[in-house]
Amino acid sequence: MSKRVPLAVLDLVPISTGSDATTALSNSLDLARQAERSGYKRYWLAEHHLNPGLAGSAPLSFLGILAAATDRIRVGTAATLVGHYSPVQIAEAVGTVATLFDGRVDLGLGRTGGVSTSQPVLVGAVPTKPGIPPAQREARTVGGLYLPAPVNVAPGRGRFGLLSRLIDRQSEQPFAEAVRTILACLDGSYRDPDGELVPVLPARGSSTDVWIHGSSAGESARVAGRLGLPFGANHHSTPSTVLDSVAEYRAHFVPGRLPRPHVIVSADVLVAETDSRANYLAEGFSQWVHSVRTGEGTIEYPSPEEALADPLDPAALSLVQDRLDTRFVGSPDTVVAQLETIQRVTAADELLITTIAHDHEDRAHSYALLADSWLR
Repeated sequence: MSKRVPLAVLDLVPISTGSDATTALSNSLDLARQAERSGYKRYWLAEHHLNPGLAGSAPLSFLGILAAATDRIRVGTAATLVGHYSPVQIAEAVGTVATLFDGRVDLGLGRTGGVSTSQPVLVGAVPTKPGIPPAQREARTVGGLYLPAPVNVAPGRGRFGLLSRLIDRQSEQPFAEAVRTILACLDGSYRDPDGELVPVLPARGSSTDVWIHGSSAGESARVAGRLGLPFGANHHSTPSTVLDSVAEYRAHFVPGRLPRPHVIVSADVLVAETDSRANYLAEGFSQWVHSVRTGEGTIEYPSPEEALADPLDPAALSLVQDRLDTRFVGSPDTVVAQLETIQRVTAADELLITTIAHDHEDRAHSYALLADSWLR
């Protein structure tokens, strides 16, 4: 068997029913320490705002605390949403952490997800050929990896509109220009509009590694390729387009900060000792994803008992079936085989694992079981 690629953690800092944000953040620190001991390469924080069930709204603030709580594991964001900040602010914030914890800080950048509050949205939809609408794309299997059809989502008016009003800066800078500004701040070459060299401290000279994350064969993939940066492909949230986004990145890659393309692919995972135990612990995921897809605001993660007592109706289930069909759930052997497939088909250089369970102990145990089976 060839050597397996490294594993990393993507933490949304979920809040379970009966718990609170303080507990969720404390659990993340505990999970990071355990992930470090288990051999994970990176621990990355996601960014989500105004959700009752997620405490991961300020990854740039939490990043330094996370770095201080660990010793060796790389820490970072996946992804900092550029449209919520000025590029200089991002560089200053991550530079502060990188200066104190030099050599193990990653900055993941993503485009702000502007979602219409009135028109349906196709999750994971990109045209495969000119003239073919994204809605007509069919589910397919490539090399043993199931890629679902895009999902027609009509988000609620509340959270998406509120996010736009309260947080989005609607920056005048295009995404590619914002990324270039951040890179210039970090390497000490940033100049103001008059051409004057501006020292952005403490960002200047820090060894932060910058990544771009994307969900489709769109601008994020192209920007990452053209700037020679590493790329994160979001299979966990938009599984239908993972191959498109990776192909787009590689097609546009020009040597820059990296001499060759480097891809990390995310996956939703839940591992237990047996398939039946893992499937039981996975109850609640459908209700949780449904709250994301409808724009209600991510709910607190339900227990298996709560989920079984209040299942989704068929119409609601159809909205999340793609996520259920592409989540890797089972015993260590079952999940390792599935991860081997996604790594082989995408040719990923690393895998980014996101795991959610109602009980922190089950979540941490899932990561430990996977690491033991994957890395041994």
